[in-house]
Amino acid sequence: MTCQSSESTDTIEGNRRADNTARAVESDESHIALAMKDLRNTGWYWGSLTANEAKEILQDTSEGTFLVRDSSQRDYLFTISAMTSAGPTNLRIEYKHGKFKLDSVVLVKPKLKQFDSVVHLVEHYVQLSRTSDKAVTSQLAAAAAAAPNGTVQLLLTKPVYTSTPTLRHLCRIAINKTTRQVQDLPLPNRLKDYLMDYAYNV
Repeated sequence: MTCQSSESTDTIEGNRRADNTARAVESDESHIALAMKDLRNTGWYWGSLTANEAKEILQDTSEGTFLVRDSSQRDYLFTISAMTSAGPTNLRIEYKHGKFKLDSVVLVKPKLKQFDSVVHLVEHYVQLSRTSDKAVTSQLAAAAAAAPNGTVQLLLTKPVYTSTPTLRHLCRIAINKTTRQVQDLPLPNRLKDYLMDYAYNV
C-alpha cells in the first residue's frame, strides 16, 4: 500500500485544473479565430466602429438594415447595430463556453438560441426576420438596449457592406440560399472549396 502526502495530491489537482483552464483558453481562442475568419468574409463586419459611427452609417437606411462591429464594452466581443422604426439600436453578442448568443434581459435569455459562429447567429435571425416571425422579433427587441420591454419591433433583413461585394461572393451567397449540398453540385473542386469556405446565405 502506498501513501501520498496531501501536498502532492494538492499539486496534482492544481496541475489538473491548470491543464483544464489552458485547454479551455485554447478552445476559446480557436472558436473566436474561426468566428473572426467567417466575419471577415461577410463584407458586413466593420471592425472597431464606435456606436456613434454605426448610427451615422445606419441613419438614412430602411428598417432591418444592420452591420456587425466590435463591441465597445469589455465583457462582449461583438455588437449588431440595426435600424428600427425608432432609429438605430445595438444588440450585444455574448460569448460563453464556445457559443455565441444575443445578450438579453434575464427572462428572455434562456429562450435565445446559441450558435457556433457570429455569422450563423446573424443568418438565423435574418432568415426569421424575413419570414416575419413575431416571436423572434420580440426576442430581438428584448435583446436590444434601446428597446425596453420589447416595444420596438426589431428586424435584421439587409446588411450594410463595408464596400461593394464581389460578384463571386454574391453568387456564393445565392448558391448557399438554394442548397446546402455543395459537394453534390457538378462543379470543379476548387469552386466547391470556395463555396464551402463561406457556407452562409447572408
